[in-house]
Amino acid sequence: MRFFTESERLEAFSDGVLAVIITIMVLEIRPPSGATFAAILEAAPGVGLYALSFVFIGIYWNNHHHMLRASKGIDGASMWANLHLLFWLSLVPFSTQWLGAHFGAVAPTALYATIFLLCAIAWSILQWFLQRLNGPDTPFARAVAADVKGKSSIVLYMIAIALAFVLPLASYALLVIVATMWFVPDRRFEALIDR
Repeated sequence: MRFFTESERLEAFSDGVLAVIITIMVLEIRPPSGATFAAILEAAPGVGLYALSFVFIGIYWNNHHHMLRASKGIDGASMWANLHLLFWLSLVPFSTQWLGAHFGAVAPTALYATIFLLCAIAWSILQWFLQRLNGPDTPFARAVAADVKGKSSIVLYMIAIALAFVLPLASYALLVIVATMWFVPDRRFEALIDR
C-alpha cells in the first residue's frame, strides 16, 4: 500500500475543494424563464460568467498542480497559505452568481474583480512561502523570480476594479485578457517537474 506524501495530500485536498467550487457554480445556473430561443439570451450573461469563472478555476487548478510538483515539499506556512488561496477561490461561486443576476451593475462587477484580485494576491503569497521553503538559490526560486504574469495580473485586476465603477464591460474585457494570459500553463515549472 502506497502512502501519500504531504505535498500529494495538499494537492488532493485542493483538487477536491476546486471540484466542489465548480460544482457549486454549475448548480447555481438557472434555466431561462421562457421556453423560446429568445429566452436563452436572458441566461447568456450567467452562462458566460460561469464559463469565465470555470476557466479561472481551471487555471488555478492547473498551475497549482505544476507549482506543487516543482516544489521540493511543503511546510506548515505553505499549508496555511494554500488554505488562504482556497478561501478566496471558494467565494468565486458567490460573486459569479451575484454578477450573473445583475450583469453590468457596478457593485457585483467590482466584487467579482476584487475576488480575483484577492485570489491572485493569495497565489503570490503561496508562491512566496514555497520559494522560501525551497531556498533562495534553487531552481524553484529562479523559476518564480520575475513572475511577470503574476504581477501584471494583479495590476490588471486593480484596473478592472476601477473600471467597474465607470465602464463594467471594459472590466469584463480585462478579466478575459487575464484569463487568456494564463490559459497556457505556467511554463516556469515544467522544466523543474521534468527533472
